[in-house]
Amino acid sequence: MFTIIGERINTTLGNIKKAVENKDIEYIREDVKKQTQCGATYIDVNAGARIGHEEEDMKWLLEIVQGATDLPLCLDSPDPQILETAYALVNKTPMINSISLEKDRFDSMIPFLKGKNCKIIALCMDDSGMPKTSEDIINRAKTIVGELENIGMKRDDIFVDPLIQPMSVDNNNGTMVMDAVKAIMQDLGGVHTTGGLSNISYGLPKRKIINRSFLLMMMANGFDSAIMDPLDKDIMAALKTGEMLAGHDNYCMNFLTSVRAGEIEA
Repeated sequence: MFTIIGERINTTLGNIKKAVENKDIEYIREDVKKQTQCGATYIDVNAGARIGHEEEDMKWLLEIVQGATDLPLCLDSPDPQILETAYALVNKTPMINSISLEKDRFDSMIPFLKGKNCKIIALCMDDSGMPKTSEDIINRAKTIVGELENIGMKRDDIFVDPLIQPMSVDNNNGTMVMDAVKAIMQDLGGVHTTGGLSNISYGLPKRKIINRSFLLMMMANGFDSAIMDPLDKDIMAALKTGEMLAGHDNYCMNFLTSVRAGEIEA
């Protein structure tokens, strides 16, 4: 089953930042309810944009978000102390966003993760910077999965992020990450792959059609999760259609149900 990490509760987005500043409970609650109704698996919560207010904003958001949904949350922060505070406040097993092989990040996150009951997003990033080839991504994935297994994490709890980069920067970025995902899913059986889907279309027009097309191509290579907007009806229709075509929808029931509900149109 494809894992959808709903990306909308993020204070880097102007409307969310404003709602947090104004303590607009109803705005946050309604957005979370809509993400839930539209098929999110996790609700990502990122409170990092207001410098000096991340802890208080995270606490406030967690209370509101958990009051609006029964879904588990993806706790999104570069600060292990913020993650520790947030972890203590969640009522369901969370996903943590994220760990990488960058020394400072890795050294601070490994102690945090030891003994935790959680999912983890593992970025294919190290101190040399963004990956430049599919081999870079694959090798980093193998290293970080091995390190996480060393502290007792199961592969089913690990979501490898190959770091999707814009096509507008390099016309090999799409095939690079697709090739890497295919190899990761084959060579590291049991792990998952995820990532910020819309990164692929940054700097280009007609971004939604790019994102939809890329999602289906990634799914064909084994991609089984994405950080995305579940309120985007067209991309959700593409996802459900792709799941059906990949044989992950018994008797096409989810597809047919969505068509009858008007969620998938010609």
